[in-house]
Amino acid sequence: MNLPTDLKYAPTHEWSRREADGTLTVGITDHAQSTLGDIVFLQLPDVGRSVKAGEEVASIESVKAASGIHAPVTGSIVAVNQAAVDAPESINDDAYATWMFRIQPDTPADYDSLLDAAGYEAVAE
Repeated sequence: MNLPTDLKYAPTHEWSRREADGTLTVGITDHAQSTLGDIVFLQLPDVGRSVKAGEEVASIESVKAASGIHAPVTGSIVAVNQAAVDAPESINDDAYATWMFRIQPDTPADYDSLLDAAGYEAVAE
């Protein structure tokens, strides 16, 4: 399983990376994209939306299934990746290079409670 060790993971198959400005960049894991298959549609949350940890905030569809994308922490959406919406198949090419949204956490320490690569691997199998 392709799991970069510099990222944190949610059991709902999202990865997160803390940026220098304190925001979190979020996408779906390689495991999630391979399970979905060929991705054909992506709907992302509105910038400015307040979200709760675990809340479904976006949706993704493949030729096989539709799935929700969840907020890893409570906070506000500060950016979305329009390029991913315009070319959702890019997620299949490299799930860790194609981010979906950025969130400003209400409590920055919540990032530390997300799973590391080994913890995610244990729940993803």
